[in-house]
Amino acid sequence: MEQTHSIKEKLRQFFIILFPILVTQVTLFSMTFFDTMMSGQASPSDLAGVAIGSSLWVPVSTGLGGVFSAITPIVAHLIGGRRNYEVAHKVIQGVYLAIILAVCVILIGSLTLDWALSSMMLESGVREIARKYLIALAFGIPALFVYQILRSFMDALGETRITMLMALLSLPINVLLNYILIFGKFGFPALGGVGAGIASALSYWFLILIAIWIIVRHPAFSAYHVFGKGYPISLPTWGEQLKIGIPIGFSIFFETSIFAAVTLLMSAFDTATIAAHQGAMNFASMIYMIPLSFSIAMTILVGFEAGAHRFQDARLYSRLGIVSSLVMAVLTAIILLSFREQIAGLYSKELKVIQLTQQFLIFALFFQFSDAIATPIQGILRGYKDVTVPFITALVAYWLVALPAGYLLAHFSLLGAFGYWVGLIAGISFNAAALLRRLYMVQNKRVARVEML
Repeated sequence: MEQTHSIKEKLRQFFIILFPILVTQVTLFSMTFFDTMMSGQASPSDLAGVAIGSSLWVPVSTGLGGVFSAITPIVAHLIGGRRNYEVAHKVIQGVYLAIILAVCVILIGSLTLDWALSSMMLESGVREIARKYLIALAFGIPALFVYQILRSFMDALGETRITMLMALLSLPINVLLNYILIFGKFGFPALGGVGAGIASALSYWFLILIAIWIIVRHPAFSAYHVFGKGYPISLPTWGEQLKIGIPIGFSIFFETSIFAAVTLLMSAFDTATIAAHQGAMNFASMIYMIPLSFSIAMTILVGFEAGAHRFQDARLYSRLGIVSSLVMAVLTAIILLSFREQIAGLYSKELKVIQLTQQFLIFALFFQFSDAIATPIQGILRGYKDVTVPFITALVAYWLVALPAGYLLAHFSLLGAFGYWVGLIAGISFNAAALLRRLYMVQNKRVARVEML
């Protein structure tokens, strides 16, 4: 990355950073997308089982991924402040922390998984698929967590094209493994949704091996000598990363867990409704990769400018990000509205599931407009290292607005299962409004501080 001096230069650097992130996010999410879609082609029970398993796993993985993403603003600030010599130490401490948290997740999961699944009103076949899917996925957790640290480091340097190429390499491997293990090809048994869990775990290990090799060999990263020295554990550095990462992680956890909670509450409905809900939610989550990519790009660019105390430049990047995100939301809404029947057909061969999925997709149209505002702002605030208030607004928006409203509408109105989606729309909209106000306050405070100096 480099300092920019005009709108044209900022736009160019913004899209150079953004495009690879977008491709990377869509590619990485495509692993879950293909897990869900290909499991649905095996049977509705496999789709429902993977849906339940994902609903338990995604809040944990994304929440902790938020903790690990603290490396991005930390490194961006160091680079912006020309303190490159501190980068390797910060990254290795993040790796240590990721390994510790991976072990904790696996241990806690082994003690609570059966209880969590038994507490749901699931058909026995769906419950068993969900259980085995999560057990298979657990073998890839250490690789996934360490990869998230290394990717955050690489992205913070502005080398988002390289992480894009890594993701593009891993996706065909994941799809091929899904094909072999879900449907039983080349002499392997047909494992259905469980095979999707094995395929994802193997793909995570492939990603981490490629990431380590690139960091050691590529000149953009080798100059930092990340693996060139054995650093002892530094609890103060862990504390610094957790101080930034925990609010980010909880913000993401509150957001993703509400979607997981809705999916679990959907277990009160029949298998077709669960499958249709998950199919529509899966595609809506794919679309969400667009504003999420804007968010990551904003963290990198705003963090770089804030680290150098160029707050007017940071504010300009913020405006470019939000406006561009809204434009993309309009385009994706048109695509979703025009092709929802074809999209629904990707997830099932059963007519009832396809029809229900199309109805859920209509509600997904409204998600993205609020997400197009809220999600980039979250990234902007992380670039300023302002993470506590977004954590509070996420808690209020999703658990005090979205879930109660959704439950009431689902059980005390004619909306039925669709009531949960209306509640989610209300929560996301509340969060967007609260974050917009917070951004206004933070930016004015930073600019005023510089003017006083």
